[in-house]
Amino acid sequence: MNAPHRAATEPVLLRETLDDIALLTLNRPQARNSLSEALIAALTESLAALAADKRARVVVLAANGPAFSAGHDMKEMTARRTDPDRGRAYFKQLMDACATMMQAVVHLPKPVIACVQGPASAAGCQLVATCDLAIASSAAKFATPGVNIGLFCSTPMVALSRNVPRKAAMEMLLTGDLVSAADAQRIGLVNRVVPAGTERDEALKLARQIASKSALTVKIGKDAFYRQLEMSLADAYRYASDVMVENMLARDAEEGIGAFIEKRAPDWEDR
Repeated sequence: MNAPHRAATEPVLLRETLDDIALLTLNRPQARNSLSEALIAALTESLAALAADKRARVVVLAANGPAFSAGHDMKEMTARRTDPDRGRAYFKQLMDACATMMQAVVHLPKPVIACVQGPASAAGCQLVATCDLAIASSAAKFATPGVNIGLFCSTPMVALSRNVPRKAAMEMLLTGDLVSAADAQRIGLVNRVVPAGTERDEALKLARQIASKSALTVKIGKDAFYRQLEMSLADAYRYASDVMVENMLARDAEEGIGAFIEKRAPDWEDR
């Protein structure tokens, strides 16, 4: 089987279960893991399945090949310019599908850790920014380069501007320049930078640490984190106080506090 045919028949997204961790791997290395219509659909479907999977407590999102993701598949999009509406309906459907997928990452009741081994640009950078945490190889680079081809990275801007300081986001968006892994950590786009080749092990190590916590508590915390960000300070405190009261009444909070007082390991029941 020749390479192009093999690439066409392989799944665009791989899923592996490592105890209580779900490993999703972007699998379009020949296309620099660009977010094709099929890959966006596969990610959305997998995230929906993981939301209902009680075995999976943390998700790690990785990629095969030299690039994490080059963003949208420009060849796929350009082919639709011959549509009667010059591709307008298709572009709208694709952007809506991508936005739905990105929001599925945020709304997933389990943490998602991006494992970035190489360049992440445009919607690929957006995907990293959307994940709850990110571990990057020292070889990784990040960019929102749409401005260089006359297409401002407006949708990547949404996730980027919610993760890094305003002026850092604007510089990336207006220049399209590549940002090193070290600078990405400095501005808060990624949590940690590790030696090239160790990023997957480090992401899984972090995932295991989080997976050892109460899944109920982590779910409550992730949901509350994103909800309060959109509120005024006073509303955020009112909301967070209500969340704390309900959380305090959960069995795992009672168990965890009791274990802390009694100096023993907690026995989580995720309720």
